[in-house]
Amino acid sequence: MKIAVIGLGYVGLPLSLQFARSGVEVLGLDIDPAKVASLNQGRSYIKHIESTAITELVQAGKFSASTDFSRVTETEAVLICVPTPLKKNREPDVSYILETGRAIAPHLPKGALIVLESTTYPGTTDDDLRAVLEAGSGFKAGTDFHLAYSPEREDPGNAQSRVESIPKVIGGHTPACLERAMALYGRAVKTLVPVSSCRVAEATKLLENIFRSVNIALVNELKIVYSAMGIDIWEVIQAASTKPFGFMPFYPGPGLGGHCIPIDPFYLAWKARQFGQDTRFIELAGEINTAMPLHVVNRTAEALNSQKRPLAGSRILIIGLAYKPNVDDERESPSYALMEIFKSRGATVAYHDPHVPVIRPTREHAHWAGTRSVEWNRRTVQIFDAAVIVTNHDTVSCQELADWSSCIVDTRNAMARVATRPGQVWKA
Repeated sequence: MKIAVIGLGYVGLPLSLQFARSGVEVLGLDIDPAKVASLNQGRSYIKHIESTAITELVQAGKFSASTDFSRVTETEAVLICVPTPLKKNREPDVSYILETGRAIAPHLPKGALIVLESTTYPGTTDDDLRAVLEAGSGFKAGTDFHLAYSPEREDPGNAQSRVESIPKVIGGHTPACLERAMALYGRAVKTLVPVSSCRVAEATKLLENIFRSVNIALVNELKIVYSAMGIDIWEVIQAASTKPFGFMPFYPGPGLGGHCIPIDPFYLAWKARQFGQDTRFIELAGEINTAMPLHVVNRTAEALNSQKRPLAGSRILIIGLAYKPNVDDERESPSYALMEIFKSRGATVAYHDPHVPVIRPTREHAHWAGTRSVEWNRRTVQIFDAAVIVTNHDTVSCQELADWSSCIVDTRNAMARVATRPGQVWKA
């Protein structure tokens, strides 16, 4: 069997490798020639994926990459793993999905299976993608080709998270489409979770991410409330976590990051408006989480004022550009929002992140492209008036930070187990 996986990023590449390890021949397709060349040479561009894992599969003839989308004619199934960002007014941008559909439609072999994995609103697969595929191929979904939706569940940086062991939700356009998709994923994933439709599968993914967004917003709000009362939210969460039922810990932070939690809730909010429904709870959670970077900046200003230094003219070191610990993925990272606000307030900003040595070009933060991580040593850190811990990477020593910096703003409770001086650390 030979399949194509379109989009070789944090979702598509691990999925490709798992299918290839399972004995399926995989053709990886991407619009980035540099990625394709790197993979065909057996080199990984994602930190938590070892190059040896790719080299072995390339040499065995189980995996190859290409920019030629017409090669889907060689395959029996196509899995689409492309980005689904938001537009400036928080409307869904499914253009990558639709452009992919248009690119492959003229080349679809009859009887092929098409599965969308990108997170999106209910109806994208059945309505939007189906229409594009049918118009470009002359085929009918459910009759001439099979169509399904199966949301990705990647957890970058979690060594315990493996594609084969994460249960796979699958919804089909028709019962026959579901059966075909189950047969495919059954080759590579241990546990399959069939649902009644593509829309149910799409809604399932949104629920998973909205659940996290709302609960993170709750603890972010409580962080501010309890702080005003002189109560440490981190101690409260630790104590509440001892309850063996009815409680699940979530943790506050400087804002949401990654390509899911800051974006996906607004996909449902947008779709709900088409049905005359308001999503006030989701919108409120988004507002709270989006306001967190400003809270961190204000706390940093307080910390500096306590040392008789104004924020304007101060030098601020952001520690951690990636959106979560121990990964090199900085998409939607709250560090960017913090850097922008600090800069607008007249501060000079730099960052340190061992996993992101240089900022890559992006649509949202193009003016930061090429900015390099500063070195981690006493001489460099002491130059800055305040250090703001945004991402608590394991490789960054909090004890060294305590020894080198006179003012630390901690958004992750990273300094809790480190000996510090009175007034040195401010929680935000």
